[in-house]
Amino acid sequence: MHNKSVVDIVEMKKLNKKIVALTCYDYCFAKIIGSTDIDMILIGDSLGMVIQGHETTLPVTLEEIIYHTKCVQRANPTCLLVADLPFLSYQSSTEEAIRSSGRILKETRAQAVKLEGSKPEIIEAIVNAGIPVMGHLGLTPQSINIFGSYATRGKQKQEADKILSDAKSIEEAGCFSIVLEKIPSALSSEITDSLNIPTIGIGAGVHCDGQILVLNDMLGMNSDFKPKFVKFYAELEKTIKDAVNEYCSEVRKTEFPKQENSY
Repeated sequence: MHNKSVVDIVEMKKLNKKIVALTCYDYCFAKIIGSTDIDMILIGDSLGMVIQGHETTLPVTLEEIIYHTKCVQRANPTCLLVADLPFLSYQSSTEEAIRSSGRILKETRAQAVKLEGSKPEIIEAIVNAGIPVMGHLGLTPQSINIFGSYATRGKQKQEADKILSDAKSIEEAGCFSIVLEKIPSALSSEITDSLNIPTIGIGAGVHCDGQILVLNDMLGMNSDFKPKFVKFYAELEKTIKDAVNEYCSEVRKTEFPKQENSY
């Protein structure tokens, strides 16, 4: 089986095949999900919250994205690997955007980068440098200080019209797909029907060409975090706690290690 490419992902929309993606940050999990039928792994700057414990994605650096993408790539998954461009790695100039994107591809063997917002000039420059770009519209977490909250975007007509217009602009600039985050289902349906490139939804309803969730979220590893768009496909937080408590109990009662666990 060949490694999926951006061409394969675009083709899936033409064939009306749903695209399945997950956000993942490390070798251990990438090795597991890389052996499944997943189409795409995103190494997202959400690692700032999920892995590092920050309140936002803003502190994540380009070096940290590169480090985590290398970890995921070492699992040799056959799906498409896309890495986030973190805050301030692409906004200041097209030259910096190309340099940051190029470093990711050169140093990690990811096949594409993702950036937030409507930045057609920057996207076009990166694509012209031979680097595939995934867009990201709707709720864009790097702009949290402008939005003021993680509320749904595009509920009002003026904002919805701008998101639709932005989607068309960044498609024209060369994006091979667009993440639509936390926007009304009707709006994501309209955008999906308006574009030739795939839309990947997170909290954007069933009409997108594909879906993405953070792996840790869908595995139920943080029961305190369950927004409406997340479904727990497992409850690993409880499983892990139970396993650790059982280990603690067995060690204290000298039930572990047994003879079969000893040399």
